[in-house]
Amino acid sequence: MIKPAVAIFAAAAAAAVALFAPVPGSGQDGPKGKGKAGAKTDPVSAGAYGPYYSPPRIPGGPVKRLPDGHPDMQGYYATRFNQAIFDVEDHPKPQRGVPPGKGAIVDPPDGRIPYKPEARARQQELAEGHMYEEPEAHCFQSGVPHSAYQQFGFQVMQNSGYFVILFEYAHSYRIIPTDGRKHSVPPGTKLFMGDSVGRWEGDTLVIDTTNQNGRTWFDMVGNFTTENIHVTERITPVDSNTIKYEATVEDPTIYTRPWKIAGEWGRRPDANYEQMEFACIEGNEDLEHYIDTEGGKAKKGR
Repeated sequence: MIKPAVAIFAAAAAAAVALFAPVPGSGQDGPKGKGKAGAKTDPVSAGAYGPYYSPPRIPGGPVKRLPDGHPDMQGYYATRFNQAIFDVEDHPKPQRGVPPGKGAIVDPPDGRIPYKPEARARQQELAEGHMYEEPEAHCFQSGVPHSAYQQFGFQVMQNSGYFVILFEYAHSYRIIPTDGRKHSVPPGTKLFMGDSVGRWEGDTLVIDTTNQNGRTWFDMVGNFTTENIHVTERITPVDSNTIKYEATVEDPTIYTRPWKIAGEWGRRPDANYEQMEFACIEGNEDLEHYIDTEGGKAKKGR
């Protein structure tokens, strides 16, 4: 059930360069770390951006089944991906308001994106001087796989032919056929969320996504994408409360090899949880909340 609420969109400034991203303002998690029904939150990280919610680990029972025998994963979830929402790479030192910690990359083992040299230089250029271009700060959809580890929750709905994800952030959604069909979107048509088709391999839903528009980032520190990105996701229920998520990312134009992220979706424990409206307008240019710091003084981003 979705009810309207006012969502707060604000910027967080670091000492040298400020990053900008939506912060939880839909009333789901209160200032003392309590959920809507009083469930204790599990803040993964803090810093210039404040804590964000990750569901507590509650052992679940057997996975329910749909009439066709496939796993029934319906319900409300939030994510466990370390600090990938800030920086998808491992980041042992604090940077630009992001506290030190781990990202979500499990391959390569060093936790770093295998950029080609010129692509790494572009990422650094974005991080050091173009943070006002961060897509989510402009209320653009997150793309795949970034939408899998947003700081806001989402709802999963299913029937025998589709796996549907309704995100709280920016009214985004994914409607994924699960009958093994081939891609039908023409190659020249590019979308923020791409063209996703799914198939079952046992209890694992495998989703192949092409046709993204290359306008999304993986995080808040300039790890960018191009329209050549190809993502293969594997979604596997562990029990009734936990889903294992993996995604392999390929793009030979900017990476030297494919790379993989992994994390979990945890079921929301609050029995009365409601997904709120995130009132964010695509293409937002609210410069009052876009700031940079230079010499200790705040100024407009552009």
